[in-house]
Amino acid sequence: MASSFAPPPSRKGRGATANLESRFSEFRRESDESRHESDIAQECEVKFVTQVALENARTIISRNTSADIPFDRSINPYRGCEHGCTYCYARPTHAYLGLSPGLDFETRLYAKHNAAERLDAELRKRGYQPALLALGANTDPYQPIEREYGITRSVLEVLERFGHPVGITTKSALVTRDIDILSRMAKRGLARVFISVGTLDAEIARKMEPRANTPPKRIEAIRKLTDAGIPTGVIVAPIVPALTDFDIERVLTTAAEAGATYAAYVMLRLPREVHDVFVDWLEANYPMRARHVMSLIEQVRDGKHNSAEFGTRMRGTGLHAELIRQRFHLAARKLGLNQARPPLRNDQFRVPDPVRPDSFGASDGVRAQRRATHTPHTSASDPTGKVDPQMPLF
Repeated sequence: MASSFAPPPSRKGRGATANLESRFSEFRRESDESRHESDIAQECEVKFVTQVALENARTIISRNTSADIPFDRSINPYRGCEHGCTYCYARPTHAYLGLSPGLDFETRLYAKHNAAERLDAELRKRGYQPALLALGANTDPYQPIEREYGITRSVLEVLERFGHPVGITTKSALVTRDIDILSRMAKRGLARVFISVGTLDAEIARKMEPRANTPPKRIEAIRKLTDAGIPTGVIVAPIVPALTDFDIERVLTTAAEAGATYAAYVMLRLPREVHDVFVDWLEANYPMRARHVMSLIEQVRDGKHNSAEFGTRMRGTGLHAELIRQRFHLAARKLGLNQARPPLRNDQFRVPDPVRPDSFGASDGVRAQRRATHTPHTSASDPTGKVDPQMPLF
């Protein structure tokens, strides 16, 4: 029998090491140790292939009333995320589907192929009041399957027609594909982009975010977006104590040199199943450092591994959290980041003439509406304008 003290095995190209059961499922999964040992003896590896199912969304705009989120509405074109980031706070949402927040979250994905059509309908509703709409609030709108499905681009096309403000958060350089739309919207004060870069260490990034773009590609995306006149910022996220916190100043400096004008950070969060996914990954990849990392996480979370209190959940508490806050603040001020952040405009909103139903998703790369229901897929502010470095993203 395999030793219970052995670290869990890592899977090439995947963040999670196992497929945890959904907390809403009546079934429970147990590891078949004999099968596992047999596979090892035969040098056989069970691979999890990415599968994409089409979802016919009834509504597309999600609402929230969170006290520490700078927007009250968002759109998530996809459920699940192929980037496979071990720390992703969206993992527990897969449990509501009866799927695992572990490997299922990054291999069994859902594409809301009618997102643009539903968005058009919702923006036309009588009494709708425009406000910042966030893309990337849950899963990444530019994850790898966006290259094929193009749902995020079709959403941007609708927002541009309506003159609706949008803020994007992503860790993918694919966002540069939509520079044509975003630059036009930016000229009207309607668009802003944040690129997430937690570390510039290639090895850590590859292990922690296995299918996301490399840090240099994300920095280059900041450069391209800025050159196109699109207001762009960087999010140092997540900051993992004793693993990525050494890189805060280097990430900010590199992003500022590439043209970023805004910056923010988020301390590592481990809600629900994310805790087990991250701890297993940490023990598999950094076994000698795992105890120290988790000890520091307890220091910034009042002795626990996670805290969900508004106002502190994004930053943490305690001496170590305060040290990180001061480091970020000093570096951002030295680099001239967050000096001014004019709000995105709402006065550009206009309801345009209706478009033909078959024109939604007609942009290049959008073929989702012509596909079968289940498709396997394998893929490689302040009124003064002055903002403190600790202010919300948008």
